[in-house]
Amino acid sequence: MSDTLKPENAEQLLQAVQWAVAEKQPLEVLAGGSKRAYGRPMQTAATLDLSALYGIKIYEPAELYMTALAGTPMSDIDAALAEAGQQLSFEPPDLGPLLGGAANAGTIGGVVACNLAGPRRIKEGAARDHVLGFHAVSGRGETFKSGGTVVKNVSGFDLSKLLAGSLGTLAVMSEVTLKVLPAPEKIRTLLICWRTDGVYDHGAMTAMSRALGSPHDVSGAAHLPAAVAARSSVDYVSNSGGGVTALRVEGPAPSVEHRAKALTETLKEFGQIEELHTSNSKTFWQEIRDVSAFVGRDDLPIVWHLSVPPASGAKVALSLLEELRGEVIYDWGGGSIWLALAGGDAHADEVRAAVAKTGGHATLIRAPVDVRAETPVFQPRLGPESDVTKNIKIGFDPDGILNPGRMYQGV
Repeated sequence: MSDTLKPENAEQLLQAVQWAVAEKQPLEVLAGGSKRAYGRPMQTAATLDLSALYGIKIYEPAELYMTALAGTPMSDIDAALAEAGQQLSFEPPDLGPLLGGAANAGTIGGVVACNLAGPRRIKEGAARDHVLGFHAVSGRGETFKSGGTVVKNVSGFDLSKLLAGSLGTLAVMSEVTLKVLPAPEKIRTLLICWRTDGVYDHGAMTAMSRALGSPHDVSGAAHLPAAVAARSSVDYVSNSGGGVTALRVEGPAPSVEHRAKALTETLKEFGQIEELHTSNSKTFWQEIRDVSAFVGRDDLPIVWHLSVPPASGAKVALSLLEELRGEVIYDWGGGSIWLALAGGDAHADEVRAAVAKTGGHATLIRAPVDVRAETPVFQPRLGPESDVTKNIKIGFDPDGILNPGRMYQGV
């Protein structure tokens, strides 16, 4: 067998995994490779390349679903959806550039395997919440499937919730079926510009909380401190002269106009409010989605993603920045913190100690290979959680064939 296995259909995928099981040959599973630097580094002698499992099998815009082979590029998925005026509403990010790779190299299988979602997660959920079904091959060399083309087909244990976020360590998906939704007709982004000198992260948390608690159906709530706002390609943001809090409303034009006006009234006490229309809004939220402010930042090589209660976002971030040199981006109303740090140390103990006080968790997204080899990339599992994680891995992949050690050492 070749060092690189490149199946062209589901049967060849099954044969490739069965060979690896028989030979006890661990496999690195990838397609576009855009997230190859995400997770712990692996040592495998063979690669399972899914890029030839390519193409949209079924797309029914009227029925609001799409079935695509796992190696289908996200650029193809997005183009087909845009032509029909639809979208994946969980807003999957393109993390390739953040991780030092090319843009637009991600695939639909990778999006689901990593359970990625962008700013709209606060309203629409993550990738796992939009998977209707899939076909896969387990680490035992057995085919299985779950779900179908409608939500009612999902009965019993919803395996899509398990495979989404498993980074290909349990099974290799050959195709996925996803729910799709209409794209918004109009988008408006309200910008609260904190122009006076000083740090306004706490005020931003209050403003975002008020907006998300309003009846105006906010679909994005982010805050950029001054240093990050200055790097935006949107002039209104980069020229603000301070930090910027952004709140998005979208949908039919009359509804958006009404809700934007009402939300402006609700937030007027926080200061001057500017407004981005559809085109600039799309650019701005794509930058938030892809964490563009930290792309190519050699001065900030370490990037963490922290998930905390939104009310604790500023407290956690500012406590860390008192001790460590870096920058932050707040998303999901303050519940998602992108923390970029200077130097070659991930400062895992400090980061996880600060997050633990809130009951949240921290994931090391970007770091040099040697740092990712020594530092737990994902939140460590302790006690019963560790036992459950190991037992699930054994159930799906008892010989450790698929992406061994990518998530947890020895699992």
